[in-house]
Amino acid sequence: MSDTSLLQLIWLASPALPIGGFSYSECLESSVDAGYVATESEASEWLADQLQLSLARSELAVLAQAIPAWRAQDHDRIAELNAWVLHTRESAELRAQTEQMGRSLLEWLRNHTTASAEQIQILAALQPTYPLAFALAAGSTTAPLRDCLLAFAFGWAENMMQAAVKAVPLGQSAGQRILSRLAAEIPGAVDHALSLTDETRQAFSPMLAILSAQHEVQYSRLFRS
Repeated sequence: MSDTSLLQLIWLASPALPIGGFSYSECLESSVDAGYVATESEASEWLADQLQLSLARSELAVLAQAIPAWRAQDHDRIAELNAWVLHTRESAELRAQTEQMGRSLLEWLRNHTTASAEQIQILAALQPTYPLAFALAAGSTTAPLRDCLLAFAFGWAENMMQAAVKAVPLGQSAGQRILSRLAAEIPGAVDHALSLTDETRQAFSPMLAILSAQHEVQYSRLFRS
């Protein structure tokens, strides 16, 4: 991988990327309110389970197929994958998250040279979701596919760790221990995502869906999901 591609992946994985990822807890705040997560160990276990049972089988699996599709200019496949993401968000909050982050990353792409004007126009016409926008940004580099998925997963892990620090709440050292565990599990999750097909890719996390629906009417909230 070239230096430019490596730096681009680091940039895309950064919590400082202005796409709003910091404002979502992906139901972690609701799980705290419900009493499922109250300690460092419970937060660590919750996020590790979410990585393996949700992210690896859904967003990462889509990313593994979307990046090659962008590189091959397979626009029908890109539209199909984007529609799958939209149709499998199980609550209004989760759908709003992927749409908002997708739009924000699309605007970021308009101000960079990592994607062509034609690609940006194709994405804009799709009601873009975050995984498909990230796939375009990462796929426009020469980075290997597996490295692109590692960057996506680590960016997710950093945002979720920060959400745990704020919502539980936890100290920064506890947050770093949680991130260390997630970082150790990310390569295996990525390898699993790379092995999935259309028939085995899935978005079935009923507890997250229930908690997300409850979060919409939660009395006090720090996060948008």
